[in-house]
Amino acid sequence: MNEVESWLRRWAGRLDQGGEAELDARANVGMFRTRRLLGTLCPRDVEQVREIVASAVPGVSLYPLSTGHNWGLGSREPVHDGAVVLDLRRLNRVRLLDLEAGAAVVEPGVTQGRLAQLLCGSPYMLNVTASSAHTSIIGNAVERGVGLRRQRCEDVAGLEVVLADGELVRLGSWPDADGRVVPYRHEVGPALMPLFAQSNLGVVTAAVIRLLPRPRALRLVRLTFGAARLAAAVDELRDCRAQRLVSGVLKIYQRPDGEECVAYCCVDGDPGLAAVACGLLLRRAADSGLFDDVRVLEDPVPGLTGGLGDGLERGPERGLRGLERGPESGLSADDEQLAEQLRRCLGGDPSCNELVLERWFGTRSDGIDANPGGAGYLFFLPLLPFRGEAVARARVLVREVGEETGTRWHPTVNAISCDVIDLAVSCRFPASAATSAHRALDLLHRRFAEHGWRPYRLDIDHMSAGGPPEVLRRLKDAFDPAGVLARGRYER
Repeated sequence: MNEVESWLRRWAGRLDQGGEAELDARANVGMFRTRRLLGTLCPRDVEQVREIVASAVPGVSLYPLSTGHNWGLGSREPVHDGAVVLDLRRLNRVRLLDLEAGAAVVEPGVTQGRLAQLLCGSPYMLNVTASSAHTSIIGNAVERGVGLRRQRCEDVAGLEVVLADGELVRLGSWPDADGRVVPYRHEVGPALMPLFAQSNLGVVTAAVIRLLPRPRALRLVRLTFGAARLAAAVDELRDCRAQRLVSGVLKIYQRPDGEECVAYCCVDGDPGLAAVACGLLLRRAADSGLFDDVRVLEDPVPGLTGGLGDGLERGPERGLRGLERGPESGLSADDEQLAEQLRRCLGGDPSCNELVLERWFGTRSDGIDANPGGAGYLFFLPLLPFRGEAVARARVLVREVGEETGTRWHPTVNAISCDVIDLAVSCRFPASAATSAHRALDLLHRRFAEHGWRPYRLDIDHMSAGGPPEVLRRLKDAFDPAGVLARGRYER
Protein backbone atom coordinates (compact mmCIF):
# COMPACT_ATOMS: atom_id res chain seq x y z
CA MET A 1 0.00 0.00 0.00
CA ASN A 2 1.52 3.35 -1.01
CA GLU A 3 1.39 6.60 0.98
CA VAL A 4 -1.69 7.99 -0.85
CA GLU A 5 -3.67 4.76 -0.38
CA SER A 6 -2.73 4.61 3.30
CA TRP A 7 -3.78 8.24 3.82
CA LEU A 8 -7.09 7.70 2.04
CA ARG A 9 -7.85 4.53 4.00
CA ARG A 10 -7.21 6.29 7.32
CA TRP A 11 -9.53 9.13 6.43
CA ALA A 12 -12.25 6.88 5.04
CA GLY A 13 -12.19 5.00 8.34
CA ARG A 14 -12.46 8.20 10.38
CA LEU A 15 -15.44 9.33 8.30
CA ASP A 16 -17.33 6.03 8.70
CA GLN A 17 -16.96 5.22 5.02
CA GLY A 18 -15.69 1.72 5.45
CA GLY A 19 -12.14 2.16 4.16
CA GLU A 20 -12.75 1.13 0.59
CA ALA A 21 -12.10 3.73 -2.09
CA GLU A 22 -15.07 4.53 -4.31
CA LEU A 23 -13.96 3.58 -7.81
CA ASP A 24 -15.80 4.57 -10.98
CA ALA A 25 -19.25 3.61 -9.64
CA ARG A 26 -20.73 6.67 -11.34
CA ALA A 27 -22.41 7.89 -14.46
CA ASN A 28 -22.98 11.42 -15.75
CA VAL A 29 -25.82 12.62 -17.91
CA GLY A 30 -23.40 14.58 -20.12
CA MET A 31 -21.77 11.29 -21.11
CA PHE A 32 -18.32 12.71 -20.50
CA ARG A 33 -15.55 10.18 -20.06
CA THR A 34 -15.72 8.75 -16.55
CA ARG A 35 -12.61 9.83 -14.67
CA ARG A 36 -10.68 7.36 -12.54
CA LEU A 37 -10.99 8.30 -8.86
CA LEU A 38 -8.73 7.35 -6.00
CA GLY A 39 -11.71 7.70 -3.69
CA THR A 40 -14.32 9.97 -2.12
CA LEU A 41 -14.25 11.61 1.32
CA CYS A 42 -17.39 13.07 2.92
CA PRO A 43 -16.44 15.29 5.89
CA ARG A 44 -19.08 16.17 8.46
CA ASP A 45 -17.95 19.69 9.35
CA VAL A 46 -15.50 22.47 8.59
CA GLU A 47 -12.89 21.21 11.03
CA GLN A 48 -12.73 17.89 9.22
CA VAL A 49 -12.34 19.73 5.91
CA ARG A 50 -9.42 21.67 7.38
CA GLU A 51 -7.78 18.50 8.69
CA ILE A 52 -8.21 16.63 5.40
CA VAL A 53 -6.72 19.46 3.37
CA ALA A 54 -3.85 20.13 5.79
CA SER A 55 -2.93 16.44 6.06
CA ALA A 56 -2.92 15.66 2.32
CA VAL A 57 0.20 13.75 1.34
CA PRO A 58 2.11 14.25 -1.93
CA GLY A 59 0.12 12.87 -4.84
CA VAL A 60 -3.32 13.76 -3.41
CA SER A 61 -5.47 16.12 -5.48
CA LEU A 62 -8.72 17.00 -3.71
CA TYR A 63 -11.71 17.90 -5.91
CA PRO A 64 -14.47 19.64 -3.86
CA LEU A 65 -18.15 19.14 -4.74
CA SER A 66 -21.27 20.53 -3.13
CA THR A 67 -24.22 18.37 -4.23
CA GLY A 68 -22.68 17.39 -7.58
CA HIS A 69 -25.66 18.34 -9.75
CA ASN A 70 -23.51 20.03 -12.39
CA TRP A 71 -25.62 18.48 -15.16
CA GLY A 72 -24.53 18.90 -18.75
CA LEU A 73 -21.13 20.20 -17.66
CA GLY A 74 -19.69 17.12 -15.97
CA SER A 75 -21.92 16.38 -12.97
CA ARG A 76 -19.67 14.94 -10.22
CA GLU A 77 -16.65 14.25 -12.44
CA PRO A 78 -13.33 15.96 -11.70
CA VAL A 79 -11.28 17.39 -14.55
CA HIS A 80 -8.48 14.81 -14.44
CA ASP A 81 -7.98 11.19 -13.43
CA GLY A 82 -6.53 10.36 -10.03
CA ALA A 83 -8.47 12.84 -7.90
CA VAL A 84 -9.97 12.33 -4.46
CA VAL A 85 -13.47 13.81 -4.45
CA LEU A 86 -14.13 15.97 -1.39
CA ASP A 87 -17.91 15.66 -1.11
CA LEU A 88 -19.29 18.52 1.01
CA ARG A 89 -22.97 17.58 1.01
CA ARG A 90 -22.87 16.74 4.76
CA LEU A 91 -21.97 20.36 5.49
CA ASN A 92 -25.63 21.35 5.32
CA ARG A 93 -26.27 23.88 8.07
CA VAL A 94 -28.07 27.17 7.67
CA ARG A 95 -25.93 28.98 10.20
CA LEU A 96 -27.78 32.29 10.19
CA LEU A 97 -31.01 33.69 8.78
CA ASP A 98 -31.20 37.46 9.26
CA LEU A 99 -34.59 38.71 8.12
CA GLU A 100 -33.81 42.27 9.12
CA ALA A 101 -30.65 42.65 7.05
CA GLY A 102 -31.79 40.23 4.34
CA ALA A 103 -28.94 37.71 4.54
CA ALA A 104 -28.34 34.03 5.20
CA VAL A 105 -25.16 32.12 6.03
CA VAL A 106 -25.24 28.68 4.44
CA GLU A 107 -22.90 25.73 3.93
CA PRO A 108 -22.30 23.88 0.61
CA GLY A 109 -24.87 21.16 1.28
CA VAL A 110 -27.73 23.65 1.73
CA THR A 111 -30.03 23.44 -1.29
CA GLN A 112 -32.00 26.23 -2.88
CA GLY A 113 -35.22 24.42 -2.05
CA ARG A 114 -34.41 24.22 1.66
CA LEU A 115 -33.52 27.90 2.02
CA ALA A 116 -36.54 28.92 -0.06
CA GLN A 117 -38.76 26.96 2.33
CA LEU A 118 -37.23 28.67 5.35
CA LEU A 119 -38.02 32.03 3.75
CA CYS A 120 -41.64 31.12 3.06
CA GLY A 121 -43.95 33.88 4.31
CA SER A 122 -41.05 36.24 5.11
CA PRO A 123 -40.33 39.65 3.55
CA TYR A 124 -37.38 38.13 1.69
CA MET A 125 -36.85 35.51 -0.99
CA LEU A 126 -33.93 33.68 -2.57
CA ASN A 127 -32.70 34.29 -6.10
CA VAL A 128 -33.49 30.79 -7.37
CA THR A 129 -32.56 29.04 -10.61
CA ALA A 130 -34.79 26.96 -12.88
CA SER A 131 -32.80 23.85 -11.95
CA SER A 132 -33.62 21.31 -9.25
CA ALA A 133 -34.63 22.42 -5.78
CA HIS A 134 -31.93 20.00 -4.60
CA THR A 135 -29.03 21.93 -6.15
CA SER A 136 -26.49 23.65 -3.92
CA ILE A 137 -26.68 27.41 -3.50
CA ILE A 138 -22.94 27.74 -2.95
CA GLY A 139 -21.98 25.32 -5.71
CA ASN A 140 -23.97 27.29 -8.25
CA ALA A 141 -22.84 30.68 -6.94
CA VAL A 142 -19.11 29.92 -7.11
CA GLU A 143 -19.68 28.66 -10.68
CA ARG A 144 -21.32 32.04 -11.43
CA GLY A 145 -24.62 30.40 -12.32
CA VAL A 146 -27.61 32.49 -13.37
CA GLY A 147 -30.75 32.76 -11.28
CA LEU A 148 -34.11 34.16 -12.37
CA ARG A 149 -33.27 37.52 -10.82
CA ARG A 150 -29.56 38.02 -11.43
CA GLN A 151 -26.29 36.16 -11.73
CA ARG A 152 -25.77 34.09 -8.58
CA CYS A 153 -22.31 35.54 -7.82
CA GLU A 154 -24.07 38.86 -7.12
CA ASP A 155 -25.83 37.15 -4.23
CA VAL A 156 -22.55 36.45 -2.41
CA ALA A 157 -21.55 38.97 0.27
CA GLY A 158 -19.01 36.84 2.11
CA LEU A 159 -17.07 33.59 1.83
CA GLU A 160 -15.53 31.20 4.32
CA VAL A 161 -12.60 29.42 2.66
CA VAL A 162 -10.20 26.66 3.69
CA LEU A 163 -6.84 27.35 2.08
CA ALA A 164 -4.49 24.63 0.86
CA ASP A 165 -2.56 24.57 4.16
CA GLY A 166 -5.77 24.14 6.19
CA GLU A 167 -6.04 27.76 7.31
CA LEU A 168 -9.61 29.09 7.57
CA VAL A 169 -10.25 32.62 6.29
CA ARG A 170 -13.39 34.71 6.07
CA LEU A 171 -13.71 37.28 3.32
CA GLY A 172 -16.18 40.03 2.53
CA SER A 173 -19.05 40.92 4.86
CA TRP A 174 -19.27 38.40 7.68
CA PRO A 175 -21.51 38.38 10.78
CA ASP A 176 -19.89 39.72 13.94
CA ALA A 177 -20.00 38.03 17.35
CA ASP A 178 -23.58 39.21 17.81
CA GLY A 179 -24.72 37.83 14.45
CA ARG A 180 -25.02 41.26 12.85
CA VAL A 181 -24.21 41.51 9.17
CA VAL A 182 -24.33 44.21 6.53
CA PRO A 183 -24.63 42.23 3.27
CA TYR A 184 -22.34 44.43 1.20
CA ARG A 185 -20.70 42.34 -1.51
CA HIS A 186 -17.47 44.32 -1.89
CA GLU A 187 -14.43 44.36 0.35
CA VAL A 188 -12.33 47.30 1.47
CA GLY A 189 -9.10 47.28 -0.48
CA PRO A 190 -8.18 44.63 -3.07
CA ALA A 191 -11.10 42.25 -3.62
CA LEU A 192 -10.22 38.69 -2.63
CA MET A 193 -13.59 36.94 -2.85
CA PRO A 194 -13.62 36.73 -6.66
CA LEU A 195 -10.40 34.68 -6.51
CA PHE A 196 -12.42 31.76 -5.13
CA ALA A 197 -15.10 31.70 -7.83
CA GLN A 198 -14.36 29.28 -10.67
CA SER A 199 -10.95 28.57 -9.19
CA ASN A 200 -8.88 25.92 -7.43
CA LEU A 201 -7.29 28.18 -4.83
CA GLY A 202 -9.36 27.12 -1.81
CA VAL A 203 -12.36 25.13 -0.56
CA VAL A 204 -15.48 27.22 0.11
CA THR A 205 -17.18 25.95 3.28
CA ALA A 206 -19.79 28.68 3.82
CA ALA A 207 -21.13 31.86 2.22
CA VAL A 208 -23.11 34.92 3.19
CA ILE A 209 -25.99 35.04 0.71
CA ARG A 210 -27.83 38.27 0.00
CA LEU A 211 -31.58 37.81 -0.12
CA LEU A 212 -34.06 39.78 -2.22
CA PRO A 213 -37.03 41.78 -0.94
CA ARG A 214 -40.17 39.89 -1.91
CA PRO A 215 -42.23 41.90 -4.45
CA ARG A 216 -45.81 42.71 -3.47
CA ALA A 217 -46.99 42.17 -7.04
CA LEU A 218 -45.63 40.02 -9.85
CA ARG A 219 -46.88 39.80 -13.41
CA LEU A 220 -45.50 37.70 -16.25
CA VAL A 221 -45.86 39.11 -19.76
CA ARG A 222 -45.59 36.71 -22.70
CA LEU A 223 -44.68 37.95 -26.19
CA THR A 224 -44.52 35.75 -29.29
CA PHE A 225 -42.87 36.58 -32.59
CA GLY A 226 -41.42 34.90 -35.66
CA ALA A 227 -37.72 34.05 -35.79
CA ALA A 228 -37.36 36.33 -38.83
CA ARG A 229 -37.97 39.26 -36.44
CA LEU A 230 -35.57 37.99 -33.78
CA ALA A 231 -32.97 40.76 -34.14
CA ALA A 232 -35.53 43.58 -34.07
CA ALA A 233 -37.43 42.00 -31.16
CA VAL A 234 -34.25 41.59 -29.11
CA ASP A 235 -33.33 45.26 -29.64
CA GLU A 236 -36.84 46.36 -28.64
CA LEU A 237 -36.75 44.21 -25.50
CA ARG A 238 -33.31 45.50 -24.61
CA ASP A 239 -34.66 49.04 -24.56
CA CYS A 240 -37.64 47.94 -22.46
CA ARG A 241 -35.27 46.44 -19.92
CA ALA A 242 -33.00 49.48 -20.01
CA GLN A 243 -36.03 51.68 -19.24
CA ARG A 244 -36.89 49.45 -16.25
CA LEU A 245 -40.11 48.05 -17.64
CA VAL A 246 -38.78 44.53 -17.08
CA SER A 247 -37.41 43.05 -13.84
CA GLY A 248 -35.09 40.13 -13.34
CA VAL A 249 -33.68 37.97 -16.13
CA LEU A 250 -35.61 38.36 -19.39
CA LYS A 251 -35.91 35.05 -21.25
CA ILE A 252 -36.42 34.24 -24.92
CA TYR A 253 -37.07 30.70 -26.15
CA GLN A 254 -37.51 29.33 -29.64
CA ARG A 255 -39.96 26.51 -30.03
CA PRO A 256 -38.13 23.30 -30.96
CA ASP A 257 -40.73 22.39 -33.58
CA GLY A 258 -40.99 25.66 -35.50
CA GLU A 259 -39.90 29.24 -36.15
CA GLU A 260 -41.90 30.90 -33.38
CA CYS A 261 -40.04 32.58 -30.51
CA VAL A 262 -41.46 33.36 -27.08
CA ALA A 263 -40.23 36.05 -24.68
CA TYR A 264 -41.15 36.12 -20.98
CA CYS A 265 -40.85 39.42 -19.13
CA CYS A 266 -41.30 39.86 -15.40
CA VAL A 267 -42.91 43.05 -14.13
CA ASP A 268 -43.05 43.40 -10.36
CA GLY A 269 -42.76 45.61 -7.29
CA ASP A 270 -45.33 47.78 -5.59
CA PRO A 271 -48.77 46.88 -7.01
CA GLY A 272 -49.37 50.36 -8.40
CA LEU A 273 -45.94 50.61 -9.96
CA ALA A 274 -46.19 47.09 -11.41
CA ALA A 275 -49.57 47.93 -12.96
CA VAL A 276 -48.22 51.07 -14.63
CA ALA A 277 -45.05 49.36 -15.86
CA CYS A 278 -47.05 46.42 -17.18
CA GLY A 279 -49.38 48.75 -19.07
CA LEU A 280 -46.44 50.62 -20.60
CA LEU A 281 -44.76 47.37 -21.63
CA LEU A 282 -47.93 46.07 -23.27
CA ARG A 283 -48.44 49.33 -25.12
CA ARG A 284 -44.86 49.41 -26.38
CA ALA A 285 -45.07 45.80 -27.51
CA ALA A 286 -48.31 46.40 -29.38
CA ASP A 287 -47.12 49.66 -30.97
CA SER A 288 -43.87 48.09 -32.19
CA GLY A 289 -45.67 45.74 -34.56
CA LEU A 290 -43.03 43.09 -33.83
CA PHE A 291 -45.11 40.69 -31.76
CA ASP A 292 -47.89 38.38 -32.89
CA ASP A 293 -49.38 37.81 -29.44
CA VAL A 294 -49.04 40.00 -26.35
CA ARG A 295 -50.60 38.93 -23.07
CA VAL A 296 -50.33 39.05 -19.31
CA LEU A 297 -50.47 35.52 -17.93
CA GLU A 298 -52.86 35.19 -15.04
CA ASP A 299 -51.50 33.67 -11.86
CA PRO A 300 -53.31 30.33 -11.29
CA VAL A 301 -51.74 29.77 -7.86
CA PRO A 302 -53.06 31.89 -4.97
CA GLY A 303 -50.36 33.60 -2.95
CA LEU A 304 -47.65 33.08 -5.57
CA THR A 305 -45.25 35.55 -3.97
CA GLY A 306 -45.99 34.32 -0.47
CA GLY A 307 -43.74 31.28 -0.62
CA LEU A 308 -43.72 27.57 -1.21
CA GLY A 309 -46.45 25.06 -0.68
CA ASP A 310 -46.30 22.28 1.85
CA GLY A 311 -43.16 20.46 0.74
CA LEU A 312 -40.53 19.91 -1.91
CA GLU A 313 -40.57 16.14 -2.01
CA ARG A 314 -44.09 15.48 -3.22
CA GLY A 315 -45.24 15.06 -6.78
CA PRO A 316 -48.12 16.38 -8.89
CA GLU A 317 -50.61 15.74 -6.10
CA ARG A 318 -49.40 19.00 -4.58
CA GLY A 319 -51.89 20.73 -6.85
CA LEU A 320 -49.56 22.57 -9.19
CA ARG A 321 -52.49 23.39 -11.39
CA GLY A 322 -50.54 25.40 -13.92
CA LEU A 323 -48.51 22.34 -14.82
CA GLU A 324 -51.50 20.24 -15.66
CA ARG A 325 -53.73 22.76 -17.40
CA GLY A 326 -54.06 22.95 -21.14
CA PRO A 327 -55.62 24.88 -24.00
CA GLU A 328 -58.45 26.41 -21.97
CA SER A 329 -56.03 29.21 -21.05
CA GLY A 330 -55.09 29.80 -24.69
CA LEU A 331 -51.67 28.23 -24.17
CA SER A 332 -50.35 24.78 -24.91
CA ALA A 333 -49.60 22.39 -22.06
CA ASP A 334 -45.85 23.02 -22.56
CA ASP A 335 -46.42 26.79 -22.44
CA GLU A 336 -48.44 26.39 -19.26
CA GLN A 337 -45.70 24.31 -17.68
CA LEU A 338 -42.98 26.81 -18.55
CA ALA A 339 -45.03 29.86 -17.52
CA GLU A 340 -45.93 28.27 -14.19
CA GLN A 341 -42.32 27.34 -13.51
CA LEU A 342 -41.11 30.87 -14.32
CA ARG A 343 -43.82 32.50 -12.17
CA ARG A 344 -42.90 30.39 -9.20
CA CYS A 345 -39.15 30.79 -9.62
CA LEU A 346 -39.47 34.56 -10.04
CA GLY A 347 -41.33 34.51 -6.73
CA GLY A 348 -38.47 32.61 -5.07
CA ASP A 349 -40.14 29.18 -5.20
CA PRO A 350 -38.26 26.32 -6.98
CA SER A 351 -40.62 23.61 -5.73
CA CYS A 352 -42.14 22.69 -9.11
CA ASN A 353 -38.77 22.35 -10.83
CA GLU A 354 -38.58 18.69 -9.85
CA LEU A 355 -41.74 17.91 -11.77
CA VAL A 356 -40.35 19.69 -14.83
CA LEU A 357 -37.15 17.64 -14.58
CA GLU A 358 -39.18 14.46 -14.27
CA ARG A 359 -41.07 15.26 -17.44
CA TRP A 360 -37.78 15.98 -19.22
CA PHE A 361 -35.70 13.06 -17.97
CA GLY A 362 -38.22 10.56 -16.66
CA THR A 363 -36.74 10.80 -13.17
CA ARG A 364 -36.18 13.20 -10.30
CA SER A 365 -32.85 14.87 -9.61
CA ASP A 366 -31.25 11.97 -7.76
CA GLY A 367 -31.70 9.73 -10.81
CA ILE A 368 -30.69 12.03 -13.66
CA ASP A 369 -27.05 10.95 -13.82
CA ALA A 370 -28.08 7.28 -13.56
CA ASN A 371 -29.81 8.01 -16.86
CA PRO A 372 -32.71 5.53 -16.85
CA GLY A 373 -33.98 6.73 -20.24
CA GLY A 374 -30.59 6.47 -21.92
CA ALA A 375 -30.59 10.12 -23.01
CA GLY A 376 -27.63 12.46 -22.63
CA TYR A 377 -27.64 16.19 -21.92
CA LEU A 378 -25.00 18.86 -22.65
CA PHE A 379 -24.69 22.60 -22.04
CA PHE A 380 -22.78 25.33 -23.87
CA LEU A 381 -22.92 28.74 -22.14
CA PRO A 382 -21.46 31.67 -24.11
CA LEU A 383 -21.87 35.35 -23.28
CA LEU A 384 -23.19 37.66 -26.01
CA PRO A 385 -23.66 41.40 -26.23
CA PHE A 386 -27.33 42.29 -25.76
CA ARG A 387 -27.82 43.17 -29.41
CA GLY A 388 -30.28 41.77 -31.89
CA GLU A 389 -27.72 41.10 -34.60
CA ALA A 390 -25.53 39.13 -32.17
CA VAL A 391 -28.41 36.93 -31.02
CA ALA A 392 -29.54 36.30 -34.59
CA ARG A 393 -26.02 35.37 -35.66
CA ALA A 394 -25.60 33.07 -32.65
CA ARG A 395 -28.82 31.29 -33.60
CA VAL A 396 -27.42 30.64 -37.09
CA LEU A 397 -24.16 29.29 -35.63
CA VAL A 398 -26.06 26.89 -33.39
CA ARG A 399 -28.21 25.68 -36.26
CA GLU A 400 -25.18 25.18 -38.55
CA VAL A 401 -23.33 23.12 -35.97
CA GLY A 402 -26.42 21.01 -35.41
CA GLU A 403 -26.80 20.35 -39.12
CA GLU A 404 -23.10 19.43 -39.50
CA THR A 405 -23.23 16.92 -36.65
CA GLY A 406 -26.78 15.59 -36.90
CA THR A 407 -27.64 16.90 -33.42
CA ARG A 408 -30.29 19.35 -32.17
CA TRP A 409 -29.28 22.22 -29.93
CA HIS A 410 -31.71 24.67 -28.37
CA PRO A 411 -30.58 28.20 -27.43
CA THR A 412 -32.30 30.16 -24.67
CA VAL A 413 -31.62 33.87 -24.23
CA ASN A 414 -31.10 34.93 -20.60
CA ALA A 415 -30.64 38.69 -20.46
CA ILE A 416 -28.75 39.16 -17.20
CA SER A 417 -28.25 42.92 -17.63
CA CYS A 418 -28.94 45.67 -20.15
CA ASP A 419 -25.67 44.80 -21.86
CA VAL A 420 -25.05 41.06 -21.53
CA ILE A 421 -26.87 37.88 -22.53
CA ASP A 422 -26.14 34.40 -21.21
CA LEU A 423 -27.05 32.17 -24.13
CA ALA A 424 -27.84 28.77 -22.61
CA VAL A 425 -27.47 26.27 -25.46
CA SER A 426 -28.59 22.76 -24.54
CA CYS A 427 -28.74 19.42 -26.31
CA ARG A 428 -30.58 16.23 -25.42
CA PHE A 429 -29.33 13.24 -27.37
CA PRO A 430 -29.63 9.45 -27.39
CA ALA A 431 -26.67 7.47 -26.09
CA SER A 432 -25.97 6.32 -29.66
CA ALA A 433 -25.32 9.99 -30.64
CA ALA A 434 -22.94 10.82 -27.75
CA THR A 435 -19.89 11.09 -30.02
CA SER A 436 -21.71 13.44 -32.39
CA ALA A 437 -23.02 15.57 -29.52
CA HIS A 438 -19.55 16.01 -28.04
CA ARG A 439 -18.14 16.83 -31.48
CA ALA A 440 -20.84 19.50 -31.77
CA LEU A 441 -19.82 20.87 -28.37
CA ASP A 442 -16.23 21.19 -29.59
CA LEU A 443 -17.43 23.02 -32.70
CA LEU A 444 -19.60 25.42 -30.69
CA HIS A 445 -16.62 26.41 -28.56
CA ARG A 446 -14.55 26.99 -31.69
CA ARG A 447 -17.16 28.85 -33.79
CA PHE A 448 -18.31 31.16 -31.02
CA ALA A 449 -14.69 31.97 -30.06
CA GLU A 450 -14.10 33.08 -33.65
CA HIS A 451 -16.73 35.79 -33.03
CA GLY A 452 -15.19 36.78 -29.70
CA TRP A 453 -18.01 35.13 -27.74
CA ARG A 454 -16.59 32.90 -25.02
CA PRO A 455 -18.36 30.87 -22.34
CA TYR A 456 -18.76 32.27 -18.85
CA ARG A 457 -18.89 28.73 -17.42
CA LEU A 458 -17.09 25.62 -18.64
CA ASP A 459 -17.57 21.88 -18.83
CA ILE A 460 -14.87 19.46 -17.66
CA ASP A 461 -13.59 18.77 -21.20
CA HIS A 462 -13.04 22.48 -22.01
CA MET A 463 -11.67 23.64 -18.68
CA SER A 464 -9.21 26.40 -19.55
CA ALA A 465 -9.24 29.68 -17.69
CA GLY A 466 -9.83 33.05 -19.29
CA GLY A 467 -7.16 35.05 -17.51
CA PRO A 468 -3.46 35.44 -18.38
CA PRO A 469 -1.94 31.99 -17.76
CA GLU A 470 1.25 33.34 -16.16
CA VAL A 471 -0.73 35.34 -13.59
CA LEU A 472 -2.93 32.33 -12.84
CA ARG A 473 0.12 30.11 -12.39
CA ARG A 474 1.63 32.61 -9.95
CA LEU A 475 -1.59 32.75 -7.96
CA LYS A 476 -1.76 28.95 -7.84
CA ASP A 477 1.86 28.78 -6.69
CA ALA A 478 1.11 31.32 -3.95
CA PHE A 479 -2.11 29.76 -2.67
CA ASP A 480 -1.47 26.06 -3.34
CA PRO A 481 2.21 25.36 -4.06
CA ALA A 482 1.81 21.59 -3.56
CA GLY A 483 -1.12 21.37 -5.98
CA VAL A 484 -3.46 19.83 -3.41
CA LEU A 485 -6.68 21.39 -4.72
CA ALA A 486 -8.63 20.52 -7.90
CA ARG A 487 -5.91 20.07 -10.47
CA GLY A 488 -7.01 21.39 -13.86
CA ARG A 489 -10.07 23.30 -12.65
CA TYR A 490 -10.23 26.59 -14.60
CA GLU A 491 -6.52 26.58 -15.33
CA ARG A 492 -4.54 26.15 -18.52
